[in-house]
Amino acid sequence: MRTRRLTAAVALGAVVALVAADLVASEPPNPYQAPPLIALGSGLAAGGAHCAALPQ
Repeated sequence: MRTRRLTAAVALGAVVALVAADLVASEPPNPYQAPPLIALGSGLAAGGAHCAALPQ
């Protein structure tokens, strides 16, 4: 039982440290330069995921 709690505490601490490091290292997003969430019919192609590699 003690090992399970220790493992959970270490994992939770690692997640908190990762989120804190990300918040410190990154700047807040600019909503005016962000791509649209849903771009149906806008003519904009995806530009950062595996679906962006489709032939055109």
